Amino acid sequence: MTQGEMDRPEDESERTEQGSTGMDGAAYYGPVSSPEERNWAMLVHLTALSGLVTSGVGSILGPLIVWLLFRARSDMVEYHGKRALNFQISFFIYGVVAAILMFVLIGFLLLPIVIVVWLIWTIVAAVRASRGDPPGYILSIGFLK
Repeated sequence: MTQGEMDRPEDESERTEQGSTGMDGAAYYGPVSSPEERNWAMLVHLTALSGLVTSGVGSILGPLIVWLLFRARSDMVEYHGKRALNFQISFFIYGVVAAILMFVLIGFLLLPIVIVVWLIWTIVAAVRASRGDPPGYILSIGFLK
């Protein structure tokens, strides 16, 4: 029995509350993730950058489309897709709130911060997915478990 098989839960009920982490808190994708799985997981995160040209809507639609198409084929894509969607929806909400706060001037400071944090963490998550690591998103609301 390999180390990956020993750490892998026997059934769904043995997984932790988040449903996709192993006993050590690391991402659980099964014993091995193939380069193709890592590429699709990376694409889930990178498609969010389409939000730069679609006023933010593409940042949700891009990852949603890739996740819906490939979630049944790979635990890794399922895991990264849910985290990417949670992050993108959260930051879309933060951006809308910051835009509304422009009426009281604080939004002029908050909106650029939200955009820069969104851009950096989207790219970081894509790089981490390409290595087979969990995305490590911050300030993400858990809409999808």
